[in-house]
Amino acid sequence: MALKLKVTLLRSGINRPEKQKLTIRGLGLSRPNRLVILNDTVAIRGMIRKVSHLVKVEGA
Repeated sequence: MALKLKVTLLRSGINRPEKQKLTIRGLGLSRPNRLVILNDTVAIRGMIRKVSHLVKVEGA
């Protein structure tokens, strides 16, 4: 069974660098307080690390 991560966007992407905005969109997050459930992969963890100050991550 693949591990899952619950990722919630806590802060808006407004007034952030373009790379961070694209990373937020790549994670499937559109606006604050949105929650997505993603597979726990190396690529997803790297994306989360780039915007760790904007998101909250929990194990699912």
